[in-house]
Amino acid sequence: MLDAAGKGKTLLERYFQLAQNQTSVKQELLGGLTTFVTMAYIVVVNPQILSQAGMPADGVVFATCLSSAVATLVMGLYANYPIALAPGMSLNAYFTYSVCLAMHVPWQTALAVVCFSGVLFLILTVTRVREQIVNGIPDCLKHSTAAGIGMFIAFVGLRNAKLVVANAATYVGLGSFADKEVQTACFGLVLTLILLAKELRGAMVVGILGTTLVGIVRGISGWPSAFFSMPCPSSTLFRLDFRGALHLGLLEILFAFLFVDLFDNVGTLVGVCEQGGFVKNGKIPRVGRVLLADSIGTIFGSLTGTSTVTSYIESAAGVAAGARTGLSNLAVAALFLLAMFCSPLATAIPAYATAPALILVGVFMSRAIAQVKWNDFSEALPAFVTMLATPLTFSIATGLSLGLISFTIVKLAAGKWREINALIWILTVLFVLRYVYLAAV
Repeated sequence: MLDAAGKGKTLLERYFQLAQNQTSVKQELLGGLTTFVTMAYIVVVNPQILSQAGMPADGVVFATCLSSAVATLVMGLYANYPIALAPGMSLNAYFTYSVCLAMHVPWQTALAVVCFSGVLFLILTVTRVREQIVNGIPDCLKHSTAAGIGMFIAFVGLRNAKLVVANAATYVGLGSFADKEVQTACFGLVLTLILLAKELRGAMVVGILGTTLVGIVRGISGWPSAFFSMPCPSSTLFRLDFRGALHLGLLEILFAFLFVDLFDNVGTLVGVCEQGGFVKNGKIPRVGRVLLADSIGTIFGSLTGTSTVTSYIESAAGVAAGARTGLSNLAVAALFLLAMFCSPLATAIPAYATAPALILVGVFMSRAIAQVKWNDFSEALPAFVTMLATPLTFSIATGLSLGLISFTIVKLAAGKWREINALIWILTVLFVLRYVYLAAV
């Protein structure tokens, strides 16, 4: 038995190149545990958001855990990087609030659009077009898109906490602090930000569970019917409506899923790889393999019943704890599979308990504002338009399109037409035609 254990350890060391990366099995497993704890909130928050689109929460829990485990395994085993993946926080909000609720698209149809975007992502990755698209979009729009999504997610959190409510005179107003849910959400927000400020690993999860417990004590929520149960995949598994997704009016949605995940994923990869020292000569080794993971994860996720899967910036916590190879991803994937059996616990957590996590995720995403060149008006204006339009129109797609159009206009006005590449020209014309067409209708 000792020989078998020794051979197994040697196999792991050789496959993941532990010695070359100056790490160990113990260090990798600790890093994987750290990564999972910091991103485990997605098991609770994703069903909360997607259930508002009419999706069965227990099915979404299954899809969230399984797609996260599969994509994370692909990243670890094929690309050998300690970067975990799960359904993206920005794209699940776009899926629910912009596509299903605002556009009245059935969730089955929206899932099919997500699947198409995953297939297109896979094609763009294999043909190496993906890197060219990234290079073709101006930096000011990349950064402002991330910041705008952050503000959008924070606004959703404020609404779920009832801190922001509808107002006939001013459109939005401050909620009532006499409401027990508002009070409990505020408690959760303070608790979570204190834990984050103290750099406690798993602060989001602790904040969500702590807020839920306070709500139960105060009588505004009930205990879950059980803590564990068998997975229930049938309610979302293979429920995609491909025929409905082929409608031409959904091309904009397809582009939004593609565009947002493109830059969200690349930004995360660059950030984590920079922190881990994986970037060599300005490039990420094995980047083709890295980009395949979210493509496969998105396709698999849509088939099981969840929105777009992408790399998670929380992986940086695992890297800080010592993770240097894909071995840590095996631990993350195993923990996601175990979480699959916690559906009753995840679905019993109320919206006001997850609201603080949404608000604070928005804070983290808004850090991209600092990367915009605000002293250059031709860069600042399109960035501002994108960030402002995204939360105010409750649509990431609208923010992106208006940002692209304003970029083209202001660059032409400033005499900097050479900075408008062919991709921007094509997208600008398409978006202008879209708005003209919609106005005519």
